[in-house]
Amino acid sequence: MTAPRYPAKPEPGDTVAVVSPSSGLAGILPLPFEWGLRRLREDFGLKVVEYPTTRKMNSTPQERAADVHAAFADPEVKAVLTSIGGDDQITLLPHLDRDLLRAHPKPFFGYSDNTNLLVYLANCGIVAYHGGTVMVELGRPGAMHPLTAASLRAALFTSGPFELTEPRETRTEDKPWQDPATFEAEPAMEPADAWTWHNADRVVEGRAWGGELEILSWLMMADREILPADQYAGRVLFVETSEEMPRDETVYRILRNMGERGLLRQFSGLLVGRAKAWSFQNPHHADQRAEYRSAQRKAVLRALSEYAPDMPAVFDVDLGHTDPQVVIPLGGTVRIDGPERRITVTY
Repeated sequence: MTAPRYPAKPEPGDTVAVVSPSSGLAGILPLPFEWGLRRLREDFGLKVVEYPTTRKMNSTPQERAADVHAAFADPEVKAVLTSIGGDDQITLLPHLDRDLLRAHPKPFFGYSDNTNLLVYLANCGIVAYHGGTVMVELGRPGAMHPLTAASLRAALFTSGPFELTEPRETRTEDKPWQDPATFEAEPAMEPADAWTWHNADRVVEGRAWGGELEILSWLMMADREILPADQYAGRVLFVETSEEMPRDETVYRILRNMGERGLLRQFSGLLVGRAKAWSFQNPHHADQRAEYRSAQRKAVLRALSEYAPDMPAVFDVDLGHTDPQVVIPLGGTVRIDGPERRITVTY
């Protein structure tokens, strides 16, 4: 397989598309969406165009695929951002036109259920960007977190190496988006666990591949967009888990099955996102959050010990369902420098 190429980047003043390939949640929860659109316009200096299903719940996969096609094919649109994730984007994939997307490569931003499209685009030969949704990162109450803003701005507008910064704080609890008071102040933060390094005795570098672990497991179950194992040789795997907070045993089993498929041993390194450990359904207190994250780390290490014992890994990297959040270029280069304790991505 030919390595994915970086699409041309927009500049301030350009037009970007906002689409909802998963859920039209923007239509029933407009406050964070409008907040995020305003930041795109005022802080990032971009013009924004929406498509018919952006604020429409229960759109068909065909309708959402048509919006993705229109956004990529429009010569005025220089990048495509997603509003939010969802849970059925896998049904969109059969309706996508691979030739159309290849003919009009553009930076695409999203994560969570958008892992489906990120992996699809990488298989089309297009580097895609894991992170930066309109409703969550751009629509953050009060202000964007500075580390999030710096990473998203670099990924959106620039090309070249970007060193990730280890944060001192993290957000765990969310506030209801239906309440206007939620957006009057920044979220409460708490001290962040430091990155945890495993087998940090070497430097590894490779093309990034991964995303939300639950979605990757669905792609494998549906036999969609997963290449033969040897196609991942030397790549850097990155994984994270969602607000559905899968059990540590579930995390282990998914990785075990990747190991049985021959995938895990192909990767040269692993980045594991800081686990989301609170939700409205599971409002864990501080000790429970710490216990959940510890159990998930142990689950990953268990799988590595069985299938890739020598693999360097870094835990609690701020990718995916976390705040602050860094953007990871799927198909782009990632460098893990164990001796120097540095992670560099190339946007």
